[in-house]
Amino acid sequence: MTKKLSWIILGLSATCLSMPVLAAVQTSLGSSGIDAFRLHRSPYNLLGRKIAIGQVEIGRPGMFGWDKAVSKNRAVSLAAVFLRNGPAKSNNGVDPHAYNVAGVMVSQDKGLPGVAPAARLYSSAVGSTKNMGQPEECISAQHIALQNGGDVRAINFSFGEPLNRDPRPDAVLDGNALLTLCVDWSSRVHDVLYAIAGNQGKGGIPIPTDNFNGVNVAFSSRKGEMFNKVDVSNLAGTNQGVSGRLAGREFNVGGRRAVSIVAPGSNITLLNPDGKLNKVTGTSFAAPHVTATVALLQEFGDRQLRTKKPNWSVDSRRHQVMKAVLLNSAEKIQDSGNGLRLGMTRTLIDKQNLDWLASDAYQNPKIPLDAQMGAGHLNAFRAYQQFSAGQWQPTAAIPAMGWDYRQVDVGKSVDYGLAKPLKQGSFVAITLSWDRLVELNDTNSNQQFDVGEKFSDRGLNNLDLYLVKSDANSIETAAVCASISEIDSVEHIFCPVPANGNYKIRVQFRQRVNEATQPYALAWWTVPVN
Repeated sequence: MTKKLSWIILGLSATCLSMPVLAAVQTSLGSSGIDAFRLHRSPYNLLGRKIAIGQVEIGRPGMFGWDKAVSKNRAVSLAAVFLRNGPAKSNNGVDPHAYNVAGVMVSQDKGLPGVAPAARLYSSAVGSTKNMGQPEECISAQHIALQNGGDVRAINFSFGEPLNRDPRPDAVLDGNALLTLCVDWSSRVHDVLYAIAGNQGKGGIPIPTDNFNGVNVAFSSRKGEMFNKVDVSNLAGTNQGVSGRLAGREFNVGGRRAVSIVAPGSNITLLNPDGKLNKVTGTSFAAPHVTATVALLQEFGDRQLRTKKPNWSVDSRRHQVMKAVLLNSAEKIQDSGNGLRLGMTRTLIDKQNLDWLASDAYQNPKIPLDAQMGAGHLNAFRAYQQFSAGQWQPTAAIPAMGWDYRQVDVGKSVDYGLAKPLKQGSFVAITLSWDRLVELNDTNSNQQFDVGEKFSDRGLNNLDLYLVKSDANSIETAAVCASISEIDSVEHIFCPVPANGNYKIRVQFRQRVNEATQPYALAWWTVPVN
């Protein structure tokens, strides 16, 4: 099994070395990493209770009481394990890599807890890659999405497919590989956020990183004490300096960005199935930080729903909202202490030691995300702050921070007027997320994907995002900041406010490609005067 796994994990888990017990471990969950420990403690008490998340890989983690490999280790508690869409066979398909990934999410070990140790993790192994491919991987993902009564909030992919295994002639990264289509279809139909490991670039595992509706995760390493640098062993995140012949083969066609967010993934200490400690590196271990953060947020959201809190609805469960919240709260530039940079705790730098303010994403309104850094570095506590601000509708003035989910009609716009004036020199973060429309050609009408069936790509409607002076009517003359990509399913603004004053956020349905009405999620974080 290890030999069969090697090609598909290449570039996702760079090192995996046994080591003695360490005095201090798992700092990726502390304030130098994603700050999840703060959410575990009072007054938040968030551990992912009653929230289902999923995992799909070639192998699977061992389950205590079922597999001998973990007979002496109860640290990783699993809700269920499968072989594709059927029960897993005892002692079959168990894989240390999958166990390590699961440990990042749900380990209950006191010394090495996972991000969401009380979450319910469902894991499916696709099986040997010799006779299996993207259809079986889609079957596995669909099966996980249907667990827990069809209520799984996020699914982790710490694996991928190389283009040389794609059956399409002259396959390119255009979003039309079957597994990529499957991810985008399942995102919408099952309302689940997919966290996908791995960057694009020579030697990468690029399918399904050319998805639209999920979140692709690059990995950071420590520079000093803080996880604040895109690790140099990430595969290339941009085709700058690379000959054009690699576009489509190693990078998304058309320049669409492949990295959504960065999370810790270098020298992460985890438990092996035998209970020994391991240090691991790769995007394989960054993605589950994102997946399990969703479980923490969703436990909070369900708590708000249960206690009927105002400015809260079941929209809090939508994958587009989770995506907008995670990306909008991501860290870019460390705050100097005056709050003008939204209280961010780190400055993230790319492999060339450049920060977000030096990126084309900051300088060009047609580019929403940085090629290497995406929207920035995951911070679970900041994501909680963003999410807990609640849902606010555009029918009344909105507070300085919040989120919303609704729809906009073609040719129309939705304006969100901020209740308080914004402070000159402060930064505004705004993120808009919506789905590419992928439909299943369901030949047997069972409302599920079956091997042999295909998907139809109906394309991506074009939405734009603006920060506008509140008394303005014309976007062209009054937009202070804009994100107007013609190809991405995310728009993202991070810009300074030029002057004290009243502002509004505008979501515009610029161009119709499929349906005349487009659902979207919006998240915003601003600094009011005083």
